[in-house]
Amino acid sequence: MTDRTVLFIIRRQATPQSEPFWEKFDLKWRPGMNVICGLMDIAMNPVDRAGKPTTPITYDSNCLEEVCGSCAMLINGKAAMACSCLVDKLKHPIRLEPLSRFPVICDLAVDRSVLFENLKRVKAWVPIDGTYDLGSGPRISAEDQEQAYPMSRCMSCCLCMEVCPQFTMATGFVGAAVINQVRLFNQHPTGASLKRERLHAMTGDGGIHECSYAQNCVQICPKNIPLTNSISNVYGQVMKQTIGDLFRR
Repeated sequence: MTDRTVLFIIRRQATPQSEPFWEKFDLKWRPGMNVICGLMDIAMNPVDRAGKPTTPITYDSNCLEEVCGSCAMLINGKAAMACSCLVDKLKHPIRLEPLSRFPVICDLAVDRSVLFENLKRVKAWVPIDGTYDLGSGPRISAEDQEQAYPMSRCMSCCLCMEVCPQFTMATGFVGAAVINQVRLFNQHPTGASLKRERLHAMTGDGGIHECSYAQNCVQICPKNIPLTNSISNVYGQVMKQTIGDLFRR
């Protein structure tokens, strides 16, 4: 059995208002170990590198198989999913930090509610009130399903927002994930009933005009969603509706 260890250097912050600090942990290496395994090991034995007792690291995780999107963080300075980052494929020591574009709640856990507020803003849902049985929905062709599936894989990890140069407090940009959802629901036969409202939301403050097309989002997306295609598509929809509205006046 190997005595190999792995050094984790973690940026910690007890409360949203407190000052951040760094803490180091020597962890026992094992085959197939990922970043979440390291955080779990710390939770089982919260002792820092100097042998001083400390507290477990606060972080978000759930599925542990890159489906839920909750364990997004900065790993060696790069936005990534902790569950799919294998220790053996990372540069050592391994440095963990919370996402930088979102308010810190505690340690590696951040408040990503801005994404869900923006999804509500663009009405990213299929409008069904549930008051009675609507029966079978409209049939969707296999071709349309194949086009929609890649866009539907978004897991709200917010990595695209983390790396976007336009996602700032000043711009209020909704981000690529939200624009992708606008495209997805606009092309759904039931969701299209709110198409005009979604596109109108895209023309307001922080809308699609804030995108600088840096393409960082499509490069970082762990689900390989065609985000830049969605941005171009929705931009075209917004321009078409805006021009049409001018002639309706």
